[in-house]
Amino acid sequence: MRPPPGRRTPPVKGPHRRAPLAMRPGGRTPLSARRRRQGYLFCLPGLAFLALFLAYPLFYNAWTSVHDVNLSGLLGGGEPFNGLANHRAVLSDPEFWHSVRLSVVFTLGSLFFQFTIGFALALLFVRPFPLNGLLRSLLLVAWLLPPVVSGTLFRWLLDADSGAYDALLRSAGLGSLSHDWLTDPHTSLGGVVFANVWVGVPFNMLLLLVGLHTIDPELYEAAAIDGANAWQRFRRITLPLMRPVSVTVLLLGLIYTFKVFDIVFVMTGGGPIDATRVLSLYVYEVFFTFFRFGQGAAAGLLLLVVPLLVGVFYVRRLRREQAEEGAT
Repeated sequence: MRPPPGRRTPPVKGPHRRAPLAMRPGGRTPLSARRRRQGYLFCLPGLAFLALFLAYPLFYNAWTSVHDVNLSGLLGGGEPFNGLANHRAVLSDPEFWHSVRLSVVFTLGSLFFQFTIGFALALLFVRPFPLNGLLRSLLLVAWLLPPVVSGTLFRWLLDADSGAYDALLRSAGLGSLSHDWLTDPHTSLGGVVFANVWVGVPFNMLLLLVGLHTIDPELYEAAAIDGANAWQRFRRITLPLMRPVSVTVLLLGLIYTFKVFDIVFVMTGGGPIDATRVLSLYVYEVFFTFFRFGQGAAAGLLLLVVPLLVGVFYVRRLRREQAEEGAT
């Protein structure tokens, strides 16, 4: 009921009374402004880290790519601006395109076998059986080892004189198949892909296994009751429901594999006869062998193009999936 005209409502006393908050211009209270300032302070370490170790190197690399920077220029201080001359020199270099082709073959071969073998292992380990956890943990060792260690290990294993693989072939009576894998230009890239597949399979298996665990087992039971065999259940249920996880795994693998340097450098150093000189090794040689820093910076920017485009596509896909989930 409203009070009669002329009478004022007595103020509310006690613990339920709330005093009005003083508002600042713009509608923000002092408390919210203080929290915003605290949020910026908490973000400062991360922003400083990104600025120091990501933004500044990228900016300096871009600056170097448009200047004539070489060893004498670094020592003498003369670094004239030359526009896009470094980029034109790199794009007109046949060795650059040779490295691009090798990187594409190396990336596609690694992704195909990593994903296929990882998916097969995930399908195996999604079913309970004795020693499941132990075997799964042992497979993760390949992913946990540093890439330099893995590359050195495979360089020893594939050695023609004392390598374990050729010794195994000879002991099995298949000595005619033994080969000097890493010194033959026709097989050296395959040996490097083999080592990289061994490193990447556990990562693919782990992510795909998590995706398989999210599928409701009742879907398989209902399909089996309807008469679907194992292949039909895999094609009609597993593959469609695993598509988002599979795309994510392939995109992450592409970003990582395209810029692999350490395994290739340790195993072959880019040889023999440039048979394994992928794009990352090309950039390294231009920088630290020929000391053409401007061209090396330009090649480094071109090396970032593919991972950057894939990363943008990956982020946009994640945002689209999150928006679809929020709409449902």
